[in-house]
Amino acid sequence: MYRMLFNLVFRRMDPEKAHHLAFFWIRLAAAVPGLRTLVAAVLAPRDPALRTRALGLDLPGPFGLAAGFDKNAVGIDGLAMLGFDYVEIGTVTAEPQPGNPAPRLFRLIEDRALINRMGFNNEGSAAVAARLAARRDRRTVVGVNIGKTKVVPEAEAVADYIASTERLARHADYFVVNVSSPNTPGLRNLQAVDQLRPLLSAVRRTLDQASPQRHVPLLVKIAPDLADADIDQVADLALELSLDGIIATNTTIGRDGLRTDPAKVAAAGAGGLSGAPLKARALEVLGRIHSRTGDRLTLVSVGGIETADDVWQRILAGATLVQGYSAFIYEGPFWCRRLHKGLAARLRASGHGTLGEAVGASTRG
Repeated sequence: MYRMLFNLVFRRMDPEKAHHLAFFWIRLAAAVPGLRTLVAAVLAPRDPALRTRALGLDLPGPFGLAAGFDKNAVGIDGLAMLGFDYVEIGTVTAEPQPGNPAPRLFRLIEDRALINRMGFNNEGSAAVAARLAARRDRRTVVGVNIGKTKVVPEAEAVADYIASTERLARHADYFVVNVSSPNTPGLRNLQAVDQLRPLLSAVRRTLDQASPQRHVPLLVKIAPDLADADIDQVADLALELSLDGIIATNTTIGRDGLRTDPAKVAAAGAGGLSGAPLKARALEVLGRIHSRTGDRLTLVSVGGIETADDVWQRILAGATLVQGYSAFIYEGPFWCRRLHKGLAARLRASGHGTLGEAVGASTRG
């Protein structure tokens, strides 16, 4: 039914407008107590076999929504209602900003992919912090993903990230430093270890100062376009600084191997490509990081996740947690239910007692 709705309605709409319309209905359903309970019972049945312990947190499962869908923390309850085991909000910047000019979101339907150059459009860390502080239902694990304000010079990036951290630390179950979006000029330069070290060290100190009563897990999100040697350096740095984990990967600036008409791809212009074409590289980066860090970091795999087989493959390759986004656009509200059902079946057939036992199993001799 959703695919019929997508073909008849959503694919004929501007992608960003379709996103806002769909998100409005999700939030509306979640605002009605009885309806929210009913929808959750249908779309988000919780199989106890999938319970996951990660980053010091107990989650109903390993599959969460990646940053980018809910930039301003306005629909956390609705997204949990649809079955996401945790929700990562953002990317949030210190100051509010409108993002890049529209159109800035494009579908590549033949590739089950998206191109976006949103540019961190969000209401700013003060507004998002106030909204998170006002939440009544805190059962859903919420990650907070922060990035650099566009107008802030690269030399002042650390102070910009600190401002967001100070405002948001108390409200985050885990924290993500995003240095890997291709849509903010100069941002990816911060992935260089000599710049990344002082940035992550400053955010870690600020988290500890702003939330002294508990340890807020800190992760860094990296791009798939990094050279292998640079990935190794970031993994080594994460261990050196005692980070809690790495999220791999963000969108790619590459356009290789697409089935969509090249003229249509060219017309979409610059931006980050996400979805199915990213699958192979995201898995490759995950495997590389896991081979270097073992179980000393919590690895979160994102990029090209569509099916339960994809989730299971990432877990076997070393991911404790997995995230998706682009396939949600194509699969609709029953997506999480299908993933959970399939993943539970694969776990039971594998002989592993828990998902934790399966993490990295394909890398062990």
